[in-house]
Amino acid sequence: MEASRLRLGVAGLGRAFALMAPTLGAHPRVDLVAAADPRAEARERFVAEFGGTAHATVDALCGDPAVDAIYVATPHPLHAAHAIAAARAGKHVLVEKPMALTLADCDAMIAAARRAGVALVVGPSHSADAPVRRARALIRGGAYGRLRMITALAFTDFVYRPRHAGELDAAQGGGAVYSQAAHQIDVVRHLAGGCARSLRATAGAWDAARRIDGAYAAFMTFGDGVAATLTYSGYAHFDSDELCGWTGEMGHAKDRARHSGARAAVGAAGTAAEAALRQARMYGATGAVAGPPAAHPQFGLVIASCEGADLRPGPHGVTIYDDGGERLDALPPPALPRAEVVDELCDAAAGTRAAVHTGEWGRATLEACLAILASTRENREIALERQVALTGET
Repeated sequence: MEASRLRLGVAGLGRAFALMAPTLGAHPRVDLVAAADPRAEARERFVAEFGGTAHATVDALCGDPAVDAIYVATPHPLHAAHAIAAARAGKHVLVEKPMALTLADCDAMIAAARRAGVALVVGPSHSADAPVRRARALIRGGAYGRLRMITALAFTDFVYRPRHAGELDAAQGGGAVYSQAAHQIDVVRHLAGGCARSLRATAGAWDAARRIDGAYAAFMTFGDGVAATLTYSGYAHFDSDELCGWTGEMGHAKDRARHSGARAAVGAAGTAAEAALRQARMYGATGAVAGPPAAHPQFGLVIASCEGADLRPGPHGVTIYDDGGERLDALPPPALPRAEVVDELCDAAAGTRAAVHTGEWGRATLEACLAILASTRENREIALERQVALTGET
């Protein structure tokens, strides 16, 4: 295709799109021209805000000749079907994480994109954040010796964010492993170069009223001897944003009270009230959209330990701890959060630069997520067999 603005359609005007809408609406390489959602109020707001066409079904969106690419932001169980439909219609695809719920679905998505000759990009995920990419560049540069170990830790209020019934059902992709480990594993794999070797983990569902996995601890090994520990809890007690200067996940200043109040708000709500709380978080609901972030998005504490230094990507850049002390390799705040994955899609669609977060990359991340669940069930280390090396680095 010609080097022009990518005409993007959106499948699913839910929470994921609500977070991405400011970036997609302002990105200089994208025109939001169409969307699909069953909710009339969301379609009406989309047309009022962006113009274009709003469809009631994803099939209609796939058939829209004004669309070059489709951002699949529908519920997890629908990712595969919608991405395949988009590819078969000749549309490039950006699909939210997790890529799918099974490796077989990932295979089918990759095959559909390959047959159609379209780009398939998985994201956004925090491995695309500029500080993580900068830390990877420092590792590759070799000035601090070989990478030896990675430590990743995140404590959030994930379990007590308002949910519908499907999001509280592990069989439908509910739980921290599908939704949150995909971020953390992506970051760790990106820093280590991609090819994990094995994983041993324990995941827990600790609240009988919300029977999804809300926490896990995992140990990953890589073929070059790198080891990584990944710890996550979504039970709204400790908040790891404290370790990031009270910068929230999307780079905005954090309201500390929101985290501590999450459990009580949902616990006191009841089913109908929780549905209303969830609706208020969706695109199409009223409420102010957060302004430009003061810092980069982040996903908890991450430390890459090299032989000569510890590297910590964070909201303001990469902090380097070496024999000379501590210093910040600063990065200016992003004009648009998560713009990197949009650039990646545009470049891949235009054929000017290979994607980093390909279907194969997303499948490898899902394999590690599924290994957390399998290791928990089977109480053993799981060999990882579908891993791929990081490609498309600049």
